[in-house]
Amino acid sequence: MAEYSLDRLKTDLKNRQPGNFYIFHGPEAYLRDHYLESLRKLLVEDFAEAFNYHRFSPETISLQAVADSVNAIPMMSPTSMVRIDDVNFFAIGEDAADYAAIFSNLPSYCTVVLVYDTVEYKPDRRKKTIAEALDLAREVCFQQPSERELISWIARHFKKLGKQITVDDAVFLIRRTGGDMTTLSAEIEKLGAYETEPAVSRRSIELLVEPVLEAAVFDLSDAIAAGRYETALQILHILLRRQEEPVVILATIGSQLRRIVEANRLRAAGKGKNDLMKLCSVSSYPAQKAMEFSRRLPAEFPEKAVELCLEADRRMKTSFDDPKRVLELLVLQLAEEAAHA
Repeated sequence: MAEYSLDRLKTDLKNRQPGNFYIFHGPEAYLRDHYLESLRKLLVEDFAEAFNYHRFSPETISLQAVADSVNAIPMMSPTSMVRIDDVNFFAIGEDAADYAAIFSNLPSYCTVVLVYDTVEYKPDRRKKTIAEALDLAREVCFQQPSERELISWIARHFKKLGKQITVDDAVFLIRRTGGDMTTLSAEIEKLGAYETEPAVSRRSIELLVEPVLEAAVFDLSDAIAAGRYETALQILHILLRRQEEPVVILATIGSQLRRIVEANRLRAAGKGKNDLMKLCSVSSYPAQKAMEFSRRLPAEFPEKAVELCLEADRRMKTSFDDPKRVLELLVLQLAEEAAHA
């Protein structure tokens, strides 16, 4: 099945010409939910939703119920929609062939959407019958937009609230939130309600928007690289006061350091940020930061730092040492290593 682009989905919805079989998956939930709702509104009138909109989960799905919903003639409307969430049809067992028959012969008035959120969509070509049926779907993978696309999206949303934001402050907001569109949407609403001036200020963002864990770890790494060890410890203590789990903080630090190691290797091979994004399955901003750190830090530091993280992980899991103390010691060790590398 060739992936069906988001741009094609937008065009089909704009032209009011949706398909009748989709698979929606990918990490960007905000976009996925937005287009799911757009599709529902196009296909199902609100007053007839109880008759023409059917939704199933792993707990509620049955072969007969899906067949009945697909084949039910829409009431007071020309179309109906069936949404099925997080069902792995490659592991459905003996009913797979029957589901394949349903999906292969959908009536023209019914649109079926398979949605994957908590379950990964991972086709299994060994299950030929159901695989061939799902190949008939238009597959849309919702990825986090690029930084440039997010900046434009943020500006548009602030404009609807009667506010403006500079490109630099939009980038700061993206990095503060990790670029998650659901989080960004909520923070934009909050900032729009709080800010009394026409333009949203950097200070308002710093005051109202709490940095996500990964963003805070980026700041911590920046402080270590710049030799600001007291700042690094302050950031760590803020994370601990937020009741972030020490083991999660450690894992995030370790992930970032491993990305820097890979960034060093890619740079040595003449490759760049896009290659790191593919290799580590990360979005633009984490890859960009890893490339920046790889240029700023001595080449031998990241690999030594990863070893220190592994040792901290071992101590955290096998000793009676306070996990918070283990993290504090790790930050000091990383700072010392960076200073002498």
